[in-house]
This record gives sequence, C-alpha cells and structure tokens, in this order.
Amino acid sequence: MIVDALRVFVTVAEQSHFSKAGELLNLSQPGVSLHIRNLENELGAKLLHRSPKQVRLTEAGAILYKHAKQILTHYEEAGQEIQMLQDQVTGSIHIGASFTVGEYILPAKLAEFANQYPQVNLQVTIGNTEEVIGAVRTNQLDIGFIEGETQDADLTVIPYMKDEMIVVSPTDHPLSDNIVVEKEMLRDQVWVLREHGSGTRAFSDHFMEETNINVKRSYVFNSSQGVKEAVSAGLGIAMLSRWIVRKELASGEIKELRIRHNHLERDFSIIRHKDSTSSMALNVFLQKLLVRTESRRE
Repeated sequence: MIVDALRVFVTVAEQSHFSKAGELLNLSQPGVSLHIRNLENELGAKLLHRSPKQVRLTEAGAILYKHAKQILTHYEEAGQEIQMLQDQVTGSIHIGASFTVGEYILPAKLAEFANQYPQVNLQVTIGNTEEVIGAVRTNQLDIGFIEGETQDADLTVIPYMKDEMIVVSPTDHPLSDNIVVEKEMLRDQVWVLREHGSGTRAFSDHFMEETNINVKRSYVFNSSQGVKEAVSAGLGIAMLSRWIVRKELASGEIKELRIRHNHLERDFSIIRHKDSTSSMALNVFLQKLLVRTESRRE
C-alpha cells in the first residue's frame, strides 16, 4: 500500500537513518530499503543520499517529503472520520512518561481507559523528563507526561496537575522526631538524589539553591524507587513526590520532615510535538484526562 511506503519514507527522512526508522516501525532494514527502492522506481528519481552514518534528502526527496506529510495527515483524518461513523475508538497511542507519572499515576488512568476502549493499543515508555522530551521532539512518542515544563519551541505544553513535593527521612534519622523542621536544619545532611535530567532532581536542586542548603554528601540513583529504598535503608534524606512515598509513610517505613512555612509544589505537564497529527484514540484519551483534571480543580 502506497501509504505504508510513504510512512516508511517520512520516518527515514526524520530519523536520517534506515535502522532507526526500522526500529520505530518494527521493520527490518531490508524491508525499509525495499519500500524506499519501490518509491524511487515508481517516481523515477533518487530520493535519498545514503552514507554509512547518515541519510539525507535529495531535491526530489524534499518535494516528496512535503507532500507525503500532507498525504499521511489526510489519510489519518479520513480514518478518524470513518471510525466516528462506526462509533468506535481504535488505533494506537505511544505514551511517554517521567518516572513519577509513569509508575504512580498513569497506570490507573490507562486501566480505566483500556476498560472503556479495549480496541485501542496502548504502549508506555518510562524515562526521565529529558528523555521523554527528546522522544516527543523526534516523534517517537505521541505524547509525553513530564515533571515541570519545557521551553522547547517544537513542543506544545499542556498543564495537567499539581504535585506536592516533600522531604523524607529514615525513621531513625536525627531530624525524624521533630514535628516541624526549619529549612536551616536541612543543611549539612546526607542527601539521596535523582540523576541529572530528572524533573525531581531539577526541583530539588532549585530548592537547595534557593534556600542556600549545602550538601554534606550525596548518593545518586536513576529511579525514584531506588531513592525511596535508599532512604528506607538509612542512607540519607531525599525530596520526592508524595505520590511515590504515600504507602511507606502510611506504614511507618519512612518519615516526612515537615518544613515550617513551606509548601512545595510543581506542575505535571503533557507535551506534544507542534506538527504531530492526532488520532481519534489520542483525542479521546486527552479529552478524558483533561476533563477529569478540570473537574478536580473546580
């Protein structure tokens, strides 16, 4: 089908690489090459300059890329209108999410959506905020959930919900018996941190800089689960989303250090590429998420 060949061509053009395009489309490299060769034979023109490291569009390829994007958009829109006639929501959504959203908030939302729309194929990729932003920017993901915001000009940012950040400690930590702690008491402590690129790390770094908190020693983990386990084991204190530690706080495995006169919040945001097309499945998914978020704010 010509649409399949055009989709392969557009993906190769955007990834500048046959193998990367094949991975995204679940095609072998020979399969990708066959689609491109068939297009070149049909149009009677070379579409791509090939080299071992990179693929570039020829002049003819640039013309086809512009029109192929339009053809694929019209094809998707036609499919959506036909699905609406049949009153069915089908298709696939590839979602990216930061660790906090992906592991503690999104699963329940996806289960609810999947029960209502079982014909929609949902795929979730979890990474830190920078990784999610990068994947949405390169069209590897339809949407992304991130901690905080981004100033990337290629992306549209939609506010989703507020997230409370708290400082937690081991149960036997010297500060754990205080009803409230002053910010100054957090200085010269051992901290357990997320890696750079994480929204949680960016928030905690900003908090420490703003309150002039120097760190005695730090340990870095690349997941919030790792940070939480390290705190529980007595390694140090940490700043995490309340979503992540609510069960451990309830069971008494760790303690919350309540900071006097300080309520720490950040935003969870949804990001999309500005030039991306929307399937009916994605539109319905976003509508349900955002309607429920608005109802909670009222």
